[in-house]
Amino acid sequence: MSVDMSPRTALFRWLALGGNLALLAWIALWQLSLSPHPHINALTLAIAWMIPLLLPLPGILAGKPYTHAWANFILMFYFLHALTLLYIDNGERLLAAVELVLTFAAFIGNILYARHRGKELGFKLTRLSEVEKQERARFDQPRK
Repeated sequence: MSVDMSPRTALFRWLALGGNLALLAWIALWQLSLSPHPHINALTLAIAWMIPLLLPLPGILAGKPYTHAWANFILMFYFLHALTLLYIDNGERLLAAVELVLTFAAFIGNILYARHRGKELGFKLTRLSEVEKQERARFDQPRK
């Protein structure tokens, strides 16, 4: 049984997909041609920067809400990189600003898509109070 995606959820999916793919392309462009590292092979460095973004890509392309959610952990690396360069490096400040905007777009798209699509598919987290009640009941039972 397939569950139709609402137009709003589809918009969030496009934001997430576009942000993730644009960040991947930006990192490749940055490392290969815009500002290659002077002492390290540009291709090697580009591949090293792209590998983390490629890990969740199959699930993002497939539209899996769980993958969109955990992909944000990977995006935090790029978010911190961009913030660091904005603060310390005058030469690559504009490049870092673009990285920050793309990372932010992917992050927001991932969060909103995972939340809305998860609700459409019936995924939900159990409330902490319910989990506590279940654990208390399980551990308070007399042992045989």
